[in-house]
Amino acid sequence: MSEEKSLSATAEKEVAGRAEELTAKIQSIETGGAVDGPGIRYIVFFQGCQFKCLYCHNRDTWDFKAGEEVTVGKLMDEIRTYAPFFKASGGGVTASGGEASMQPRFVAELFRQVHAAGFNTCLDTNGGIHNYTRDIVDLINETDTFLLDLKAMDDEIHRKLTGRSNADTLAFARYLAEHGKKMWIRLVVVPTYTDDDGNARKMGEFIRELGDAVERVELLPYHEMGKHKWAFFNDPYQLNDIHPPKADTMNRLKNILKEYHNEVY
Repeated sequence: MSEEKSLSATAEKEVAGRAEELTAKIQSIETGGAVDGPGIRYIVFFQGCQFKCLYCHNRDTWDFKAGEEVTVGKLMDEIRTYAPFFKASGGGVTASGGEASMQPRFVAELFRQVHAAGFNTCLDTNGGIHNYTRDIVDLINETDTFLLDLKAMDDEIHRKLTGRSNADTLAFARYLAEHGKKMWIRLVVVPTYTDDDGNARKMGEFIRELGDAVERVELLPYHEMGKHKWAFFNDPYQLNDIHPPKADTMNRLKNILKEYHNEVY
């Protein structure tokens, strides 16, 4: 081997080593997940979120300073032990949160190594991205499927639910479609906020606009399982008078969305 090639190989090892040592803050890990992407999933819940959803059941992920610090190498060591389950089910790794795209460089490198190991990747995201940095573009390129939460189609209602406009999320969905990325569109059905026919039809029209990029649509009923976390942080829970939607509401909205997309769950 020439001196030049030897130096090149050494440099590559150094870069790989630095990538292994990238750190991020996570809240928890779920193994054996079966709903956040295809097959059996290894789900990493990252700290930090720019949305403040009134119904958030992961309230403990909001603070960037909290959680456990991990390296890419540490996660990959554990992820590889689940290889038989991934291969048997077509599963892989999902980055969730919080909002995993708030730590894009780490997640992009994690996903790159997941791909190198032969598994697929999913990003569970609110899509609130307004600055397409190199790290964000790398993350997008390393993501196989986006689990995109469309909180509400009406901007005013979206602001009430999350504290932010939905403009970035809608623009992000269009960006993904234009770049040939695949999405699962998700809506949390919150009574009096997102359980009306108008929101469903606006969402259906938007999904139709995105075309083949949308692989499936998922309606998720609002639940109250995260209320105790709000109490822990001494935060007032503003949806105390709101309860999970009834089955007929879920079926009505599902039937509306089926007019716009074949795969609605």
